Amino acid sequence: MARLSLAEARDLVAAALTANGASQPNAASVARALVGAEADGLKGHGLSRVATYVAQLRAGKALGDVAPVATRPRPGVLAIDAAHGFAYPALDLAVDALPAIAREQGIAAASISRSHHCGAAGQPVEALADAGLVAMLFANTPAAMAPWGGRTAVLGTNPIAFACPLPGEAPIVVDLSLSRVARGNIMAARQRGEPIPEGWALDAEGRPTTDPAAALKGTMAPLGDAKGVALALMVELLAAGLTGALYAGEASSFLDAEGGPPGTGQLIIAFDPAAFSAGAPERFAALARAIDGQEGARLPGARRLANRERAAREGLEAPDALIAEIGSLAGRNG
Repeated sequence: MARLSLAEARDLVAAALTANGASQPNAASVARALVGAEADGLKGHGLSRVATYVAQLRAGKALGDVAPVATRPRPGVLAIDAAHGFAYPALDLAVDALPAIAREQGIAAASISRSHHCGAAGQPVEALADAGLVAMLFANTPAAMAPWGGRTAVLGTNPIAFACPLPGEAPIVVDLSLSRVARGNIMAARQRGEPIPEGWALDAEGRPTTDPAAALKGTMAPLGDAKGVALALMVELLAAGLTGALYAGEASSFLDAEGGPPGTGQLIIAFDPAAFSAGAPERFAALARAIDGQEGARLPGARRLANRERAAREGLEAPDALIAEIGSLAGRNG
């Protein structure tokens, strides 16, 4: 296993991206997101994505030299065109702009179209919560789940995320996909040559499988069965139908370099707590204490924060082969 500091990992990832057509600002944005996810223990959204992103840059499936463009069609709405680039620069733009709009209007939304894989969905909402806002994110992904009772994928795993500030503490962050697990976990298992647990996915014939390759050709098992499918439909309508992005069934895969840009979408809604009640953050903290104070109970994200603190102290540990692969893409090996 190799060990890198967070700064070394960000530098390595950014170098791999710039060596293959990404501008320095875009590469830095992507590197922050991927290394941040790796540090949080979300490896399916971390370093394992670099080779796929590079392949997509080379194929023109992700455009590395474009910049997102924002307009204000209404006072409380920020419309962002990601221009078929990576999602992270567009998400950064939303996080930078939404606090001022939300404080002026009480509530603000950013729609992102012609976008790409948004990675760990909790990152943008956590950043907004660090700025004192309550935030929600909805993202659609390429087709991976069948409607309840069907076999053909028409819905994405469609992550949702929520964050709210706590006075003097890290925000509460909820980040989950509407499949039983994120599809990135299956991709990471395939890269490691490991089976997946039964119950995560179905093969192309609708049968349960522990083979990650068969799972990636089939469909994901929904979280909560029919309820998860209903929520995925809701996210599809918010993140793609509302924003003008492509639906899951129209989008190309995030997992390979085949086809054109995926063109998926994200919707972020930010609330200024002060516009709703004077003591909202303290009320958030009261509920957090009621949960965290119970023996054996923990708030969502506690493990993520522990992983992050350890990574900041000790650096990231990753397979030698993965680091060598990224180094080769950056032109640093041999």
